[in-house]
Amino acid sequence: MSKKNIQIQVGLDENKVPETIEWSATDNKEDRMMKAKAMMVSFWDPAEKAALRIDLWTKDMMVDEMADFFFQTMMTMADTYVRATNYRDQGEEFKAFARDFFKKFQEKQQAEETK
Repeated sequence: MSKKNIQIQVGLDENKVPETIEWSATDNKEDRMMKAKAMMVSFWDPAEKAALRIDLWTKDMMVDEMADFFFQTMMTMADTYVRATNYRDQGEEFKAFARDFFKKFQEKQQAEETK
């Protein structure tokens, strides 16, 4: 059996708030740590039948970047769900939700800008 590694390094400030997130993976084309502003990692615990999560973002992550991150994450989650289950109808429903979610974010941003 072949094994691969994923390495994540989180730099914290004096209040333990993430300042930097860097990652690398065995099969990554880059032979260096890659920078990120946010991450979401989920593991499935079969014994507890529960998702274990690590959600982190750096203090310089902007709200609009977080909205983009959530939108893109939801869209790829929908694709993954379809590949795993072949339930295309639910994948499309999830994508429709993601589009509506992002549209509502954009509307809120526009409303705040006109205040």
